[in-house]
Amino acid sequence: MGNCTGSHTSQTQLRPDSAPTNGLNIRPSDEPPSSTSVSQSPPGNGRVLGRPMEDVHSTFIFGRELGRGQFGVTYLVTHKTTGQKLACKSIANRKLIKKDDIENVRREVQIMHHLTGHRNIVGLKGAYEDRHSVNLVMELCAGGELFDRIITKGHYSESAAANLCRQIVTVVHNCHSMGVMHRDLKPENFLFLSSDEDSPLKATDFGLSVFFKPGIKFDLFMFLPLYYDNFVLCTINFLGFYSKVEDLDFGVPMRDVFKDLVGSSYYVAPEVLRHNYGAEADIWSAGVILYILLSGVPPFWGENEQGIFDAVLRGHLDFSSDPWPSISSSAKDLVKKMLQADPPKRVSAVEVLSKYPKFYHILTRKM
Repeated sequence: MGNCTGSHTSQTQLRPDSAPTNGLNIRPSDEPPSSTSVSQSPPGNGRVLGRPMEDVHSTFIFGRELGRGQFGVTYLVTHKTTGQKLACKSIANRKLIKKDDIENVRREVQIMHHLTGHRNIVGLKGAYEDRHSVNLVMELCAGGELFDRIITKGHYSESAAANLCRQIVTVVHNCHSMGVMHRDLKPENFLFLSSDEDSPLKATDFGLSVFFKPGIKFDLFMFLPLYYDNFVLCTINFLGFYSKVEDLDFGVPMRDVFKDLVGSSYYVAPEVLRHNYGAEADIWSAGVILYILLSGVPPFWGENEQGIFDAVLRGHLDFSSDPWPSISSSAKDLVKKMLQADPPKRVSAVEVLSKYPKFYHILTRKM
């Protein structure tokens, strides 16, 4: 879960493991170990990162545990020379059994390097590997999880929710513009840099993230369709360029399509449950977070995993219960557009940031 802090209360309906099942935090489905072995690293190089092994303990002093996830444990660490306090996510090599496990860690490191430098993304300071573990040293977010602050407050004021939503969607926009889909956006994966009320919010835990090809829109007259039918599979010849294009429709972007079921149940988009999705799924998850920020409860609820999935697929949004009658129409309209069941009709991150000034102007009116 990145560099999270503290233990978590069990008195909430937001925490995925509060429902009576152990399967709510979805990761790629388990498959038998691949017969294809991981590429061998040269002697002295780590088998995961493929670079010379280095003992992280020679540079950092390890302190208390900050949190733990399925693969890693995060510790407070102090740089021996500078005294700087950071967070270190240690992933035991013995848990990386399958080829996919190793590739997922490699990709997480690549993506964090790719995104480091953005104000609202936890910065990766270094990656180390020894015989026992892979260690990702990151900036320390001492303010704790967004999840814990929601639990403390019950729900946020509209002005505070607008501020947090803008930061969350800015993360989504930055990731998507750089060809990264997070795939596990939830309050637990957003950390406050400090305990200050106006602390910046930072996204973490890119363990399920993937690189993707952003959509490229084509105009009707840009190419000559040689074959086209309602199944929308065609071959194009445009200036000698031959390509097989899936889901081609005029005005619909050509893009990567993902099939694996990943994420966390309360925040998973309906198209993910249908095993056919793209980057729009991140906007859905951000919309769920906005709903929770404003009301204190998730929009889709069930007694178990399947019940939650059924509610997500139905897509019914409750705007009649408190505090929704007192929430502005612009805020409710934004929630509806972020939780639009049809991905092509769902707003993009750019549209959220640019087309909803009425919602964001609440910041100046009410603060």
